[in-house]
Amino acid sequence: MEFISTLWMPILLSAVFVFIVSSLVHMVAGYHAKDYQKVPNEDQVMDTLRGLNIPPGHYMMPKASSMKDFKTEAFKAKMMKGPLMTMNIRQAGGGMTKNLVQWFLFSIVVSFFSAYIAAHTLAPDADYLVVFRIVGCATFMGYGLALFQEAIWGGRSWRSTWTGVFDALLYGFVTAGTFGWLWHSCHAM
Repeated sequence: MEFISTLWMPILLSAVFVFIVSSLVHMVAGYHAKDYQKVPNEDQVMDTLRGLNIPPGHYMMPKASSMKDFKTEAFKAKMMKGPLMTMNIRQAGGGMTKNLVQWFLFSIVVSFFSAYIAAHTLAPDADYLVVFRIVGCATFMGYGLALFQEAIWGGRSWRSTWTGVFDALLYGFVTAGTFGWLWHSCHAM
């Protein structure tokens, strides 16, 4: 964990920069506005779900209890009849403060692992572009590749997936640029 004492500044600073860029992406760029569709009869659906008291969590419908149940005719009929759904239920009320704090902490975690990879693959005197490539790739993977799982298994739209992957590319560039910029000064300390 020696790399933390050397690379703590780009780890934290890149997380701050990613936080700023992500804020601009979501508040100014506007291309995420179509990531989610509005449910028809929203008020009726919300009233119905509220009445069911479903606790916060991640759900799938229909959901087999086991692989054996998955093969039954009754379950197959449910699958054919539909609707097929993955659903996230979140706690009602509250603001975005908790989510923003978690997002910032996640950005630190991604930068931490990018630093770990860089510290174990790059020389202290590595050129800016070499640092940029390694850190940028690691960061992009941290922010972006899991989005494809959500599209494949969770029903996330491909449009939303690709806009998220584009964001991951931006975050990779920002983090890579920060590490490339500070690489030599961090190793000179």
